[in-house]
Amino acid sequence: MTDWRSVIVGFLVITVLGIVGLTLPGVGQLAAGLIGGFVAGYLAGGGLGSGFWHGLLAGALGGIVGGALLALVVGVAGFAGGPVGGALGGLAGAGIFLVALAISLVMALESAVAGAVGGLLNSGSSEPAGRRY
Repeated sequence: MTDWRSVIVGFLVITVLGIVGLTLPGVGQLAAGLIGGFVAGYLAGGGLGSGFWHGLLAGALGGIVGGALLALVVGVAGFAGGPVGGALGGLAGAGIFLVALAISLVMALESAVAGAVGGLLNSGSSEPAGRRY
């Protein structure tokens, strides 16, 4: 089961470090993805698979949300062309979302690998790190 809290925290870490990382083009963005994916995987715990999944989602979340919003805009704009325009706009929107999803997942692979390392380091507990008291 996905721990959305760890995914969102990892995404926020990626976003903040990515903004700061603009001063070091390329390296700053890579470091942001690695650190944010590690944080998401560590917070989720549960081993390699769980950490990989949570790091992947944290790294891809921005692209997934952006693709969904763009697909929605294209789909709604298609209705200006009547029923045929609506159908074509809906198909175009679905295609845009699928392409954005695929690109986001490929671009988030470094976050997923770092998340797997974080999940492995926190695999000693069945309870996620953020929920221990």
